Amino acid sequence: MSVKRFGVSLEEELLDRLDRLVKDNQFPNRSQAIRFLIKQNEVEDLWKGDMEVAGALVLMYNHHKRDIQKQMTSIQHDYHCLILSSQHIHLDHDMCLETITVKGKAGKLLKLTDKLKAIKGIQHGELVMSSTH
Repeated sequence: MSVKRFGVSLEEELLDRLDRLVKDNQFPNRSQAIRFLIKQNEVEDLWKGDMEVAGALVLMYNHHKRDIQKQMTSIQHDYHCLILSSQHIHLDHDMCLETITVKGKAGKLLKLTDKLKAIKGIQHGELVMSSTH
């Protein structure tokens, strides 16, 4: 892949916001921040277009909550074609972190996420998606 250089004109306020983005995210330079923003926009378009994406669903829960693991497993079996792997981590005596690696149409991944997050006892859940290319 070859790199092309180009000039960009921005209002001072927008340039300040770009520089804050560079600093806050510890990008090495503005070019990397712009690459990040373009890729992020591309991924959001894929989500909206219900295109194939890959990602990770992270869930935090207290495993003592009645039937929580049974419910989670049942839902995951309903969406088995989207799930590539899962990892269960015991954070302490009560709390667990589950990471589920997924790939499929964005809309289906969002439905899976919504169903898992809706289980009583899930304290936090978040899906991070990216393009598959």
